[in-house]
Amino acid sequence: MEKSTHGLTRSIGGIQATAINMSQMMGAGPFITIPIILTTMGGPQAMFGWIVGALLALLDGLVWSELGAALPGEGGTYVYLREAFKFRTGKLMPFLFIWSTIIATPMTMSTGAIGLANYFSYFFPHMTHIQIKWVAVAVTILTIALLYRRIASIAKISIILWAGMILTVLLMIGTGLTHFNPNLAFDFPANAFHAANFFTGLGAGMLISIYDYLGYFTSCYLGDEVKNPGRTIPRVVTLSIILVAVIDLLMNMGVIGVVPWREAMKSTNIGALFMGKIWGTPGAVIITILIIWTCFASVYTGLLGASRLPYNAAKDGLFFKAFAQLHPKYQFPNVSLLIMGAIMAICCFFDLTTIINALMALIIVVQFMGQIVALTVLRKRCPDLKRPYKQWLYPLPSILAFIGWGYVFYSSGWSAISLAVIWTIIGILVFLVWAHRHHDWPFVPGKETR
Repeated sequence: MEKSTHGLTRSIGGIQATAINMSQMMGAGPFITIPIILTTMGGPQAMFGWIVGALLALLDGLVWSELGAALPGEGGTYVYLREAFKFRTGKLMPFLFIWSTIIATPMTMSTGAIGLANYFSYFFPHMTHIQIKWVAVAVTILTIALLYRRIASIAKISIILWAGMILTVLLMIGTGLTHFNPNLAFDFPANAFHAANFFTGLGAGMLISIYDYLGYFTSCYLGDEVKNPGRTIPRVVTLSIILVAVIDLLMNMGVIGVVPWREAMKSTNIGALFMGKIWGTPGAVIITILIIWTCFASVYTGLLGASRLPYNAAKDGLFFKAFAQLHPKYQFPNVSLLIMGAIMAICCFFDLTTIINALMALIIVVQFMGQIVALTVLRKRCPDLKRPYKQWLYPLPSILAFIGWGYVFYSSGWSAISLAVIWTIIGILVFLVWAHRHHDWPFVPGKETR
């Protein structure tokens, strides 16, 4: 096995990386958000939320592709922010990224566990709200147990989970296309395209749809474990977005082409409702089992990538030392995995919509908008950096992605924005205490990140 410069094994190829990305992207996503986005946008015009969300993901994917190919390392964004901003603000930006993701990333994973638990309740309809939450916690514990092994074994498991996910979406899409009723699918309400209503709803719809696309960058978090990252990462990022965009749009259209959208928006188990209308109870049972499988695939691959984030920061001396520990036998960040898993378990007790809005607000400014700036900074300060892939039509995609993320951030709502601002301010204060104790920037001007 090829070793990276940090002692990790490069054993994830293109197929495995695509499977990891798509499993994280698909997961619970459309199976829990179709009713939410229909409610948010007020009808079938929700399809435009999916389309515009996909365009934003593609634009942002070009940013990830250049940075991931040029700076392949565990932690993805952490590495990009560290290298770009060390000249002016020391370790502040990578610290704030880890500070935000230590909460936001387990939040993302918890939505998959909650979605799985909600579908699990189909078989036990008398489960209480708190019992559903405990099922989500049990899913988290099982995920940690299956991830507690060598990365090569994890890649194989990811392929198996991905295959189940593909079977699920093909069944949903195939059934939708063969029973599609355009009169239901395009039953737009009278005010669907009224400018004020449409664009207000579009922002909120993009917030939901872009949540469904999150994960196209998971392979970037595993840069030290990807084979030939300069070629592999750009390809799998773009391919993952395109495939999932087609799948999500076809699935969304297929569902409302069978289930009237006013009924679909009230459903808590849209997959079972959809299949039940066509195939009855046997169809509802089969699709529910497959959706549970798909949700678990998302949780599994997401926690895999999340555990690598604080590991790399701790290895650089920018986070708690315990996170830098590798398992002595299997060589993976075991402490980071356990702690991130514990935070994820706690997040399972919160409301789903609240989690989605909060996590998007938390990560947009520091991570997505921050690394767009990072790409520009690196182009200017490090022109000789080896770049196996360069962003097409630079800087136009970066500018459009930056505007798009700003629009989504504004649409997340003031409560979510307030949470993001407060958490960031606390992070800055914690960083200043850390920097003072370690004699780092801004208390030692000119000192750069290693």
